[in-house]
Amino acid sequence: MKIKFYGHAALGIQMKDLYILVDPFITGNDKASNIDINTLKADYILVTHAHQDHILDVEAIAKRTGAVIISNFEIVTHFQNKGLEGHPMNHGGSWDFEFGNLKYVNAIHTSSFPDGSYGGQPGGFIIEGEHKTIYIAGDTALTMDMKLIPMQTKLDLAILPIGDNFTMGIEDAILASDFIECDKILGYHYDTFGYIEINHEDAKRKFFDKGKDLMLLEIGEQIEL
Repeated sequence: MKIKFYGHAALGIQMKDLYILVDPFITGNDKASNIDINTLKADYILVTHAHQDHILDVEAIAKRTGAVIISNFEIVTHFQNKGLEGHPMNHGGSWDFEFGNLKYVNAIHTSSFPDGSYGGQPGGFIIEGEHKTIYIAGDTALTMDMKLIPMQTKLDLAILPIGDNFTMGIEDAILASDFIECDKILGYHYDTFGYIEINHEDAKRKFFDKGKDLMLLEIGEQIEL
């Protein structure tokens, strides 16, 4: 499993010959100007919630690639009404896709489309594939629901928001890693704009002091599990 960071909360996941995009917000992110969305491969697009900084490039990429959009019922219906393919889910539900098992889990946040219309309830995803399990938290506060995750699965990696203000900050993300019993963390949802800028070295040190590994990737950088 290969995971590439496209800035903000946008991710690319490759499992064998399948490509998954998560929350593609790229053309609106000045820091990701080196990423051309017309070159991105996508068989599936996962969407955690309806805010513009998570859905901006969904339609353009799905139209070009024919990707199946996976999200809550309201978001998938929104894109199906535009003629795009979708698979609706809701909290606590899971489904076996060709890339592996996907579960839609709770997140504490808000969710509305750029025009203010209802975007369903926000969520995160647990992906089990290629003998690896990862948790993509989405935009969320620290929540006790995270303690349910290790009761059902052992995580190899957790992708957590760390920018504070709109989501968890560093200290709460450290607590979240305790709740989910995963010490290997990929940070995201930081530095895109002023409200969520962080001190990278301070963040890494705080995780290290708790015996944890915080990875902060450069945009376009990739890791492999």
